[in-house]
Amino acid sequence: MIQIFRNIFAIPDLRKRLFFTFGLLAVYRVGCHIPTPGIDTQALLEFMGEAENTFLGFINTFTGGSLKRVAVFALGIMPYITSSIVLQLLTVVWPYLEKLSKEGELGRKKITQYTRYGTVLISIIQSTGIAIWLERAQSPGGAVLVPTAGWGFRLMTILTLTTGCAFIMWLGEQISERGVGNGISLIIFAGIVVGLPRAVIDTLGRTRIGELSIVKIVLLSAFMVLVVAFIVFMERAQRRIPVQYAKRMVGRRVYGGQSTYIPLRVNTGGVIPVIFASSVITVPATIAGMFEEQEWLQTVAHQLAWGQPMYYLLYVIGIVFFSYFYVSIIFNPADLAENMRKYGSFIPGIRSGKRTAEYIDRILTRITFVGALYLAAVSVLPEFLLTGFKVQNLPWIGAALDAYTPRWVTEGMGISFFFGGTSLLIVVGVAMDTLQQIESQLVMRNYEGFLKRGRIRGRRG
Repeated sequence: MIQIFRNIFAIPDLRKRLFFTFGLLAVYRVGCHIPTPGIDTQALLEFMGEAENTFLGFINTFTGGSLKRVAVFALGIMPYITSSIVLQLLTVVWPYLEKLSKEGELGRKKITQYTRYGTVLISIIQSTGIAIWLERAQSPGGAVLVPTAGWGFRLMTILTLTTGCAFIMWLGEQISERGVGNGISLIIFAGIVVGLPRAVIDTLGRTRIGELSIVKIVLLSAFMVLVVAFIVFMERAQRRIPVQYAKRMVGRRVYGGQSTYIPLRVNTGGVIPVIFASSVITVPATIAGMFEEQEWLQTVAHQLAWGQPMYYLLYVIGIVFFSYFYVSIIFNPADLAENMRKYGSFIPGIRSGKRTAEYIDRILTRITFVGALYLAAVSVLPEFLLTGFKVQNLPWIGAALDAYTPRWVTEGMGISFFFGGTSLLIVVGVAMDTLQQIESQLVMRNYEGFLKRGRIRGRRG
């Protein structure tokens, strides 16, 4: 392993790319600690401490904690991701964007330009909402978050947060172009892992005072290693559909006849379905926090809290739904079958055209279901170990089930993962992509990479 790192820094171009990437990520982390003017910092921290289990807490994870401080990078990269997803959805229904997507590099540049415009627009809308919300919010002690409210504060917040989001977008593009890995993904990665050292220190502190035993720490570490290995296995898993090219005579030469395959990934949608489902499931709790006088909203928020049966049910259903929804957008079996027919390829035993599209769609439906269950399991497991499954809140049968269900199921095991399910999926996926790019750079220059017998395959989405 030491020799591998020596190889990395022995290549001037790769060394320059790595230092460039680390430098821009450091700039990003500095911006996450620069506060927006006009906000009472202490009152804000108290307020955000009460909102950790709502949609705000979920978004704060992807902003590296900057939303908790309402720093200049408080919006993070989420507006850019939202804009990208919206344009991807519009590509299916808007012929103009569909035409652009098929025009190669020029069309992609145009779509990227529209994505930037959309990012700025979404940032302005979100920053306006944040400014108005901060003016109305109060800390648990009753202190206002904005001592001098008004249009001066609103305009300053809109300008600061929108500029910060645009700057992060520029940082991500620069990393992708001149650094190593996908810049946008690495920014999210950096925002998530930045709190890992503090989590390790807290765990060691709990062990020192006797809250956690050494045996429990060892078992937890081994379990986390197994979970990460399972994620890596599923991210690399694919269903290969064999494809045969028909032979054809051109003059006296025979062309075609080769055999290949179509790799259909089990987790085609990546982490997008989990992000969508998490966003939707945390919205009621966020709304309930804004309208505390509405009792029915508080009841809904309680039923959708961590550990509640309705939370787990809707969370899993949401992940499965968005998995199929997103895959249906990014993958069209009919187009694939048509392209295969044009280039003279076919699936052995399957008639070209409609039959091929139906066959691919049937396989894609099955493996997407497996991928959705995998995403649901990884996303729910950390929360289940922490809070358990509150069967006592089930109507009619809750009391009976609670009497016969073990305590570790209903109350959890008190094990807190620093990485939640969504965060863990993002961290492992981005790490695989980055290692794959470094591996490619080493192999291209005839250096030994991280793996001697195989190559790391990254993921899409």
